[in-house]
Amino acid sequence: VQLVESGGGLVQAGGSLRLSCAASGSTFEINVMGWYRQAPGKQRELVASIIRGSGITNYADSVKGRFTISRDNAKNRLYLQMNSLNPEDTAVYYCNTRDWFGRGSWGQGTQVTVSS
Repeated sequence: VQLVESGGGLVQAGGSLRLSCAASGSTFEINVMGWYRQAPGKQRELVASIIRGSGITNYADSVKGRFTISRDNAKNRLYLQMNSLNPEDTAVYYCNTRDWFGRGSWGQGTQVTVSS
């Protein structure tokens, strides 16, 4: 599976951004899709995930109520709507998929910068 993210950028605190991830290749094998982020000097962390079939979602406590993950299976796309952004959300955001065999794929990442 190949993944390409888009939608990052610079936004002021309190603003919104929508990230997109386009998947190609063996997309029929995808089980779980998610967004991770990595801030400078910190470990990569899970932001949100969604089960491709059922749509069941999971969020990090730090983004609950502000971010919404969604997918369009027909278009093989994953989205992350980010509202009420704050400087602590500044990071490189990565799209991730995991298939039924546990194999993972990563996108190249997209930078999100929130200014105070």
